[in-house]
Amino acid sequence: MSKNTLSTDDARDQHGNPAGLLEQANDVFDDMVKMRRDLHEWPEISNHLPRTRDRVLQSLEGLPLDITLHENTSGIAAMLTGDKPGPTVLLRADMDALPMPEDTDVPFKSRVENAMHACGHDTHTSMLMGAAKILSARKADIAGRVLFMFQPGEEGYNGASEMLNEGLLDVGTESPITGAFAIHAASNIPGGFLGLKGGTMMASSDTFVITVKGKGGHGSAPHFTLDPVPVACEIVQALQTLVTRRIDVFDPGVITVTQIHTGTTSNVIPETAMINGTMRAVSERTRTLIHDGIRRVAEGIVAAHDMDVDVELNFGYDVTVNDHDFAGFAADVATAVSGDRNVRLMENPVMGAEDFSYVLNRVQGAMMFLGLMPEGMDIMKAAPNHSNRAIYAEDYMRRGTAVYSAMALRHLGVALS
Repeated sequence: MSKNTLSTDDARDQHGNPAGLLEQANDVFDDMVKMRRDLHEWPEISNHLPRTRDRVLQSLEGLPLDITLHENTSGIAAMLTGDKPGPTVLLRADMDALPMPEDTDVPFKSRVENAMHACGHDTHTSMLMGAAKILSARKADIAGRVLFMFQPGEEGYNGASEMLNEGLLDVGTESPITGAFAIHAASNIPGGFLGLKGGTMMASSDTFVITVKGKGGHGSAPHFTLDPVPVACEIVQALQTLVTRRIDVFDPGVITVTQIHTGTTSNVIPETAMINGTMRAVSERTRTLIHDGIRRVAEGIVAAHDMDVDVELNFGYDVTVNDHDFAGFAADVATAVSGDRNVRLMENPVMGAEDFSYVLNRVQGAMMFLGLMPEGMDIMKAAPNHSNRAIYAEDYMRRGTAVYSAMALRHLGVALS
């Protein structure tokens, strides 16, 4: 593994001095890459990641951290206490993979069937480990504490909520948590670019299951049946009209039907038809409108055809909302580390979802995206997160580690030098 340095010509702190955190990230880069490739090769899914947790703990050995192992999940809370009193800042990385195959040609591709780090969580974990090493070396400068949150179960298993319920934020009134920050990699954003916005950063993520109940019979005599198939199709079409005609385009929502299951053969009209899908919104207002609208549309259409319906609406992750002041602070810090040309304030939120939302519901803070698209790749053709062909450029993990470290230091009043 090479130790090529990133240029710091455009990376100056508020006093005009070079941002040395990038150079410190270079010093721990080999450790980051080794850990990232190990995690990538042996991905684990859900809230229980025993091998991943052991690997993270191994990487933190010898650092001056007070480590709490969560019992309900594989979560790790590692606390660095500075030599001076002050508040606590939380830095988070998620550790879990996705249940899907990997179809890349990287030499360290997944060896686990139907498991892949296709959302960059292996890079998040490695970058936060690097930050733990950098900040531990600056323990004497820190007035306060840094809580490193290594979280399982982000991909639909409510890992953040599990850690919160187990007391993650119960750190004592003498040094309360006054800021929380996270970085999320993106395989189709140019390498090294950082993006964020104040307010809504990512959408809520809920699911629905609609089961139309008719009366089955012979395919040649539909008039003796109550055929649920065309009624299900009518509901699918009406849901798209619900979005375009009842949801404010400036407070958007998404309803996507991803599954329709019904029938067993060509000459039997089934008794039921099931529709499954996802709902996304960037505000609680639109989220409520979508939930109410799906139930109303399904029940109304089914009633018009003299049938019955079950509508199951399942709440997923909340809207991820960056505090405006903290987002501005994070953008300033990222600029100090990586330069003006590498930081972008986003105009619109992303319709993906994040369970870091639950942390931001409790603590003011911000999440940002970090581009890890390999150099020379066409942004229009690069495989996005959650693709079986997603590839992440490791070189720019240094920038993520430096920004993690810088946000903690600046939040605790330490100059970036």
